[in-house]
Amino acid sequence: MKTIDRLESEVRGYCRSFPKEFARAEGATLQATDGREYLDFLAGAGTLNYGHNHPELKKALLEYVANDQVVHGLDMATEAKVAFLEALERNILLPRGLDYKVQFTGPTGTNAVEAALKIARRVTGRSNVISFTNGFHGVSTGSLAVTANSYYRERSGLPALGSDFVPYDGYLGEKIDTTEILDKMLGDGSSGISKPAAVIVETVQGEGGINAASLEWLQNLQDICRRREILLIVDDIQMGCGRTGSFFSFSDAELEPDIVTLSKSLSGYGLPMSLVLMKPELDTWKPGEHNGTFRGHNLAFVTARRALEFFWDGSDFADRVQEKGAILEGKLSDFLEGEAGKTISLRGRCMIQGLDMGTGERATAITRKAFEKGLIIETSGSEGQVVKFLAPLTISDEELVRGIDIVIESTEELLAEETPAEQKEFARIVHEDPILVEA
Repeated sequence: MKTIDRLESEVRGYCRSFPKEFARAEGATLQATDGREYLDFLAGAGTLNYGHNHPELKKALLEYVANDQVVHGLDMATEAKVAFLEALERNILLPRGLDYKVQFTGPTGTNAVEAALKIARRVTGRSNVISFTNGFHGVSTGSLAVTANSYYRERSGLPALGSDFVPYDGYLGEKIDTTEILDKMLGDGSSGISKPAAVIVETVQGEGGINAASLEWLQNLQDICRRREILLIVDDIQMGCGRTGSFFSFSDAELEPDIVTLSKSLSGYGLPMSLVLMKPELDTWKPGEHNGTFRGHNLAFVTARRALEFFWDGSDFADRVQEKGAILEGKLSDFLEGEAGKTISLRGRCMIQGLDMGTGERATAITRKAFEKGLIIETSGSEGQVVKFLAPLTISDEELVRGIDIVIESTEELLAEETPAEQKEFARIVHEDPILVEA
C-alpha cells in the first residue's frame, strides 16, 4: 500500500476501506498478495453480478483475443457487436415484449445517463428533469445535476442546473404516497416546477441507502408520466442484470420505460460497457451527434453476449437468484427479530439488501470488523449509515450464509460495546417516522 499512498490521488476511496493489495479473484472470492482470502460482498459495486472470472465468460474472451479479432473499433460494425445485439434482442427484449433502439455510449454508467438526459431534452424541447431525494446517477456534470447527495454535488465547482427533486417513496413516511405530491405540483402553475422533459428514477436506490420503491408507487409514477406526456427514464445501472431477481428491475412492476440506462454488470466480466435503450420514436440523433472513443468496446461485447446466452437463455438463473434473495432477507429478518431489531432496520429487494444502522460511524464500524473477519462489504446512504449486501448472484448458498454470519457476528460485537443510552438514541434515529423527527 506504500506505493498507493505515495502516488495515487487523494480521491481514492475503496482502497482506504479495504487496505490490502489484491492479486487473484474467482467467483465470490478475492485473494490478497499475502495469501489471505476474502469473501466479496462488494462485487465491484454491482459490476460483478456473475462473480470474478466466470469460466464461461473467460473462455469466450480468451478465444476472441487469441484469434486477433477486433478489440477497438469506435462504433464500426464488428462481428462482436452484431452478435451482442442479436443476443440482447433474442434473450432479453423479445421475450419481454420490449421494442427499443440501442445506443452505445461511453464506457461508464454516468455516460449512459448523460446521453439519456440529452435525448429526452432534445425530443421534448424541454430542459427540466425530475429526480428524487437520495437518488444517485453519476458524478459527471449532467448526471450530477440529478444526483441528490450534497457530498458529490458541492464538489462540482458549478451550480446544478436543469433539475428539480421530489420525495422518493418512503421519504416522508410509509403513510404518504409521494407520487400524489409530484402529480399535484406538476398540475400547479405556482408550484415552481416547470413541466419536465423526463423523470429519472431508480427502482431501488443503491447508493442512496437501499431504498426500495413499492411496485404500486412505480406504477403510479409511470401513470403520471403517461398522462402528462413526460418521458420516464429508469436508471437500471446497478439494479439491472438480475440484481432484483429479473433482468430488469422494473419488470415486476410491469413498467415500460421510455428510456433505460444499463452499465455495471452488463458486460458480465467487469469490462467497461454502458448503453441506453430508447423507444424507436425517440431515436432522433443525427450521425455522430453524441459520440465517444470507447463506445464500441468489443471485448465487453463478447463477454456480455456470452452472459446473456449462458444466464438468460431459458435457464433457471433468475429462480436461483430469487432463492438466494430469500435466504439473504430471511436470515437478516430473523436476526432483527431479536434485540438487534430495536436499533437496526432492514430494507431492500431480493439480492440487494441493507441494514440501516442509523449513523455512518456505526455502519463503518461493522464493515471494518467484517473485513478483519474476511468479508468485504461496503456502506451506502446519505451518511453512509447502511451496510449494503451486494454479493455476486452466482455465489454459493454456503458462501452467502457465511458472509451473512460474519456481518451478524460483527454487529453483535458492536451492540455489546454500546451503552443503553446510545442504543436508545439509535432506536429513535432508525425507527421514528421521518415527519415526526423533523417536527
